[in-house]
Amino acid sequence: MHEKGIIDMFRGTAPQIVAVLGSTIGAISDGMHYGWSAPFTPILEKEDSHIKLSHSDVTWLESIYLIGGLAGLPVTIYSVDRLGRKASILLAAVISLVAWILIAIANNVIYLYIARFAVGLSGDVAFVAAPMYIAEIADRKIRGFLSGTIYVMMLVGILVVYAVGPFAPFYTCSIIGSVFVIIQLVAFPFMPDSPYYLLQRHKPEKAKRHLERLRTTGTVDKEMEEITTAVDRQRSEKGRPQDLILNKGNRKAFIIMTVLNAAQHFSSISVMLMNLHSILKEAESEYISFEIAGIMFSAFMLIAATIADFTCDKFGRKGLLICSSLLSGVSLLVLAVYFTMKNNGYDVGGISWIPIAAVMVYAGVFKFGLGIIPIVMTAELFPAKMKAIGMTMADFAYLFFGLVSVEMYQKLIEVYYLDLPFYIFASTTLLTAIFSWLYIPETKGKTLEEIQYMLKGEPIPERKPSNYIGNGLDDTSEKDIKLTEISPNNVA
Repeated sequence: MHEKGIIDMFRGTAPQIVAVLGSTIGAISDGMHYGWSAPFTPILEKEDSHIKLSHSDVTWLESIYLIGGLAGLPVTIYSVDRLGRKASILLAAVISLVAWILIAIANNVIYLYIARFAVGLSGDVAFVAAPMYIAEIADRKIRGFLSGTIYVMMLVGILVVYAVGPFAPFYTCSIIGSVFVIIQLVAFPFMPDSPYYLLQRHKPEKAKRHLERLRTTGTVDKEMEEITTAVDRQRSEKGRPQDLILNKGNRKAFIIMTVLNAAQHFSSISVMLMNLHSILKEAESEYISFEIAGIMFSAFMLIAATIADFTCDKFGRKGLLICSSLLSGVSLLVLAVYFTMKNNGYDVGGISWIPIAAVMVYAGVFKFGLGIIPIVMTAELFPAKMKAIGMTMADFAYLFFGLVSVEMYQKLIEVYYLDLPFYIFASTTLLTAIFSWLYIPETKGKTLEEIQYMLKGEPIPERKPSNYIGNGLDDTSEKDIKLTEISPNNVA
């Protein structure tokens, strides 16, 4: 996009950008919590550690984070609806701050258990409420870009904890994480609230005032009318849970999202982020320390995610999924073969650069497909009346399979060795490429109505002329997405 096009795209959006930064700066803290166990587990397992950890403690510190996320589902559903998107983000920030304090003062593993459970819960709330808030305040011309901000912030947090954790006193990351949360707690209350939520709570005058604060282009009467129509439609369109299975299109969307959410974790992303330092330490590379390799890994993830945020709409979803799954699977297979050779007594000193290269390639290729397409497709596949139910189920699947993958990894390495779980992860990731090729439709350039026809296996009607008021969209028009475009807790 040329310079003038970029300027035009962002013209008049400064209040929205400030509000989005306020709503997502806490995601840096969430990313630090998510990646916390990778650098700190090796530290806490040392003889001179102030907290003694057993192998079961390591497993629980990872699993309880995801259990907290599952426990947070009903809290999230209640909070974003009753308290609102803005209040939910602030609630998550308060919980995160308490967790950092518990970690800083911890002299027993119980403190860490409580903190990890709490931030799993708060992360679930934040990663539903913040994308929902962004989708409802953003101009459609930059909504996609702004929606990706929270995931970039999260990866910044992972980079921070990987860069600081191994080299600074134990409490340092707690201080840094707390600073980001405190900034959010101080600044975000002054940001505008979601006009959609205010209309849902029957506060039209307040909704208009907050919308005027978000827009700098003059009158907002027309947009207020559109939002009011969208909210009224949402109230009248309530999907039934059984329709997720009984309706052919909904059923296919549900299967696709369940498989993709499972595939994200069974491509090892949570295992990798939570155990990266111990995995690289076991690889015994003679070329680079595992601490530095961890920083490089998180930097690769951040760069790839930033590029993907700008470019994902330029490539087909299906093609990206297939390529990403194939390359991620090959990277994991190479890692598994290396550990098999090492475990069987082969001299791997001369090739100890291979695991470093494998995880770096994985960091880049994962984020261009498996790491971003499920987030995009969640908002595309479900019709308006099924979005809330469908996305809640997608959120549950994401957390559930994350817990299963982490538990499986820890159990297998305890009984066998690192190679077996990575053979499993490589196999499932390669199978995802086949599933994507055979079952997932290409949704790039398709209206939401056309996607529903594709999911049902019905021919797509000819599009109406572009000057038609609906422009080829069904009742789930682009402006309706603002109300319902919730991403699951998809922190990968």
